[in-house]
Amino acid sequence: MKTLKLICLPLLIVTGAVVSVCGEQFRTDINPALLYNQAFIVAPDLSQTDKDYLFGTNDWRGQKLPERFGELVARYNAQFRLVSQAAGATVPCDWGIDLSLGPNTLLPHLPRAKTVAQVARLRAMWDLQNGRTAEARADLLAAFGLGRNVSRDSTLIGGLVQIAIEKIIVSTVAENFYQFTPGTLKQLIDGFDVAPARGTMAACIPAEKSFPDWLVGNILELQKAHPGNDTKVMEGTRELFARFEDTPENQTDPAQPSLRDQVLKRAGGTSEGVIKLLVGMNPEYARLAEIMALPHGKYEDQMQQFSAEIHRSSNPFVASFFPALEKCRSKEFEILVELAMVRAAVEYKLHGEPGLKRVIDPCGEGPFAFQRFVFEGVDCGFQLKSTYDGRGYREVLIFVEKEGTPFRVDGRSAGEALPKSPTAK
Repeated sequence: MKTLKLICLPLLIVTGAVVSVCGEQFRTDINPALLYNQAFIVAPDLSQTDKDYLFGTNDWRGQKLPERFGELVARYNAQFRLVSQAAGATVPCDWGIDLSLGPNTLLPHLPRAKTVAQVARLRAMWDLQNGRTAEARADLLAAFGLGRNVSRDSTLIGGLVQIAIEKIIVSTVAENFYQFTPGTLKQLIDGFDVAPARGTMAACIPAEKSFPDWLVGNILELQKAHPGNDTKVMEGTRELFARFEDTPENQTDPAQPSLRDQVLKRAGGTSEGVIKLLVGMNPEYARLAEIMALPHGKYEDQMQQFSAEIHRSSNPFVASFFPALEKCRSKEFEILVELAMVRAAVEYKLHGEPGLKRVIDPCGEGPFAFQRFVFEGVDCGFQLKSTYDGRGYREVLIFVEKEGTPFRVDGRSAGEALPKSPTAK
């Protein structure tokens, strides 16, 4: 044991280390994805009853958390030690995703990553109830860093999971705002600032384009394998479509022609015709990448025009692939607004109205609108409202400043009471 300690000490000095909230030192030169996968492995194997208790039947907001709750979230200690270590890594996160597999590409880390964020929310609630603000901050920042890192593969679904995780962290801070000290709130914002850079929707377009490229590559291989026999090539092409269309998210209305039938008809029944349709999407992908990078205002104008064009397209691939991408940038604007709202709320807590006004609405031309929030006749905190209305209403986030009956803090139903939760023991 003495020899091991003597060996490890110089390694820590050479490679660098990060100190956890508990004072432990971690290496910072390990690929975060490796640590995250280890964290997924050591997640506790809860019974279905315990899972339902934590994540299903009980909405824990506004409740006095029982000892059973604390015992269950403590079982994630080993997992969060690894997630925290990954958050302190100084090397890029590489999930090792091979997009050359096309529709066969597996992304098993994404649902596990979202679960980590959901657990971080519960652990933060328990720690705050017990006065452990540093621990709550550490878990939330660890999950936030994981959220940023899930977008490193530049897949669209990875980018959307990033947004989902960020929203979990944002709502947790807003719901428990009064339980954080001003210093801890400042540390949260500082932690957001040093987290890995956000993955953007614009950066996801090349990965989306990899699927039609995969189809083209496979059809070309079929042509090489069956020179001069396009009938055989088209048999293989139909099988490629079957592998894609058999997935639940791509199943269409049985009363409507399948994408395969539409493509084969438009392609004249030839493999060259199918390739021509696939390659014909390249200009649309290039234009979409440019539109996705536009700021609010310019984006909506250009996307409206682009959307009208793709819905009129005679290329079945265009009409099938592109509509799903239209709302992704709106979700991105939404989370950018909410992250800025958290920053503005913390500035207000630290510096009052001057601090609030220093933070500009990223989808507006000035600071967020501010007003006190009264629920059931009680002043419970304050709300910030953006000019952004991409979901059909202006985005709002309520920051709770005192204990009381819980209510929704964001979304269309912000300010409405939560449904009654069964008594938890």
